[in-house]
Amino acid sequence: MAHTTRVLQSEWTKVRTVRSTLWTLGIALVVTAGLGMLISLLVKNTFGQLSPRERLTFDPTLTSFAGMMLGQLAMIAFGVLVVSSEYSTGMIRASLAAVPQRGAFMAAKVTVCTALVFVVGMVTSFLSFFLGQAMLGDFGTSLGEPGVLRAVIGGGLYMTLIAVFAMGVTWMLRSPLLAFGILMPFFFLISSVLEAVEATSKIANYLPDQAGSMIMSVVTDGTDRPYGPWGGLFIMTAWVIAALLGGYLALKHRDA
Repeated sequence: MAHTTRVLQSEWTKVRTVRSTLWTLGIALVVTAGLGMLISLLVKNTFGQLSPRERLTFDPTLTSFAGMMLGQLAMIAFGVLVVSSEYSTGMIRASLAAVPQRGAFMAAKVTVCTALVFVVGMVTSFLSFFLGQAMLGDFGTSLGEPGVLRAVIGGGLYMTLIAVFAMGVTWMLRSPLLAFGILMPFFFLISSVLEAVEATSKIANYLPDQAGSMIMSVVTDGTDRPYGPWGGLFIMTAWVIAALLGGYLALKHRDA
């Protein structure tokens, strides 16, 4: 127990003393909340121009999370940097010399980083919601409405899972350039392209971001998805577990 505590403390020291990783979390909060607030204000001022269908499917909760698209980029950056810094600085050799049990070492890093991004993700989600609803005014909603509290808590969980997924992928690839080179197109190009094309949209529904983001929706947008908000989050969690498992196998069987 004492050994586990010392390993956790060591990982916490690494995370809080690397400024670049903490900056990414701050950027995630500011970008998500700030952009969501601005878009909510824009929607309020142009609400009269929306078509009847757009008004019918208008989701004030999801609108306040409009900044999540860019905010998740910062969460991905955090997940990549906290793992790749071990390899880019050569610290991985010292870390494994201090903690030869590779599974324990990885579990400690994932635990500490997940706890940190969970706190930041929840603060970001609730802040984005309240700021967005303040901008929407009479078009907004409240936490007491059906499905809203679930969506806001889900926003924090979504940001957390995005960062942990990036950590798992980086454990496998080791290189920050490779990790960014795969994750960025995956989330900001491939996913969008597959979703936009009718023939591949059903495949896109099962990608982690497309499935996980369902948890932030309260009003259905008319798309025929074979799962609900919690089902989508379950699919995303399965992706995260697979990435962590792949990362563990890579860490266990490759030389540092």
